[in-house]
This record gives sequence, C-alpha cells and structure tokens, in this order.
Amino acid sequence: MQELSFEERFGMLVDQQWNWRENQALARRLKAAKLKGNICVENIDFRASRGLDKSVIRALTQESVWVARHENIFVLGPTGVGKSYIASALAQKACRDGYSVLSTRAAMLFRDLTLARADGSLRSLLAKLSRIDVLLIDDWAMAPLNENERRDFWEICEDRYQSRSMILTSQLPVARWHEQIGDPTVADGILDRMVHNAHRIEMRGDSMRKRTTQA
Repeated sequence: MQELSFEERFGMLVDQQWNWRENQALARRLKAAKLKGNICVENIDFRASRGLDKSVIRALTQESVWVARHENIFVLGPTGVGKSYIASALAQKACRDGYSVLSTRAAMLFRDLTLARADGSLRSLLAKLSRIDVLLIDDWAMAPLNENERRDFWEICEDRYQSRSMILTSQLPVARWHEQIGDPTVADGILDRMVHNAHRIEMRGDSMRKRTTQA
C-alpha cells in the first residue's frame, strides 16, 4: 500500500465503498423479493430432458434485457418439472442486475388483494405492485377467477403494460387461460397486455420431485 500513489489508494477506497453499497442494495432487493431458497441461474440443471433450451435461458439472463424491454416470461409445463425454480432463477438474476422483484403465488396474491379491498388499502397495494420491476406469479390460472380477481388482475396488467415485467408459471397452456379468466372482454384485455411481448419457456417430462424421491 505504501508504494501506491495517493490517487491509487483513493481509487481503491472508492471501489471498496462502491462494492459495499452495491452488495447492501442487492441484499435488500433479494429480501424484498421473497424468493425461496438459494436459487440462481448458474445452478439450473440442463441435463434432465425437460425441454429447456440453454441458449434461450442464456439470452434472457444476459443483463436481464427482457426487463429493460418490459417483456414478460411464461414458464409452462406439468407439475414437478421445475417451473418455479426456473422462474425464481430468472427473477434472482434480475435482482442481481439491479431490478426490484416480488415473488408470490397466485392464490396468495388474490388473497392479499381481497384483504386490501376489505380494509380500504386496495389502491395503495395496486400502486405498490405497479412500481415493482418484475412481478413473479407462481401457479397462475390454477382455478377460474371470480369477478373481483378478474378486475384486480386487469388493473395489475394495465398498470404494468409496456412499463414493467412479469413472470408467470402455469400448468395450463396459454390457450386455456382465456377460459380460466372467465369474462371474455376482460380476458381479451388481460391477454392482449401480457401475451404479445412474452417469452414462453415450455417444459415437459416427469416430475423432478419423483426422481429425487426414487433416487
């Protein structure tokens, strides 16, 4: 250190402080994201026959450009193939690239919206959701939506259209989402805002959980 010039020592201190602040900010984003487990794109298993295209995943994780472009990602496939892991890994990478993320299950999201409507904080909750760069909704379209759920989800899609991104996981193909949403007019509005700028990751194969149990 004594052999370094003042400018070099000062530069090292600045770099150290910058790295510390970046790490602190990342820790806050990851905590707020509510992602489960130690999941990252580097640990995705491409060996299993699940229909995963490594080049597609690599392109999506390149500085999370899909978030900058306000695009969506749909991770589709049968239960147990690892949809939630892939979705969470992509969300975690977005966190590392500086974006805010919130992960939730569809049932939990609609429960929170119902409670917010009951206590008068619905507007505040919708405004909070609209500011999050990446909203990850797991188990989307598992059950038909009721009237309030349709209206609330339409609001979420409207607020995020061309300004924020979503990741949705679902056991149902996109073609079945219309009937699950229910009302044809609302369904058209929701799907129009989500589908045209979305990347689809369609997975297949046996349940990874079954394989783990058998092993």
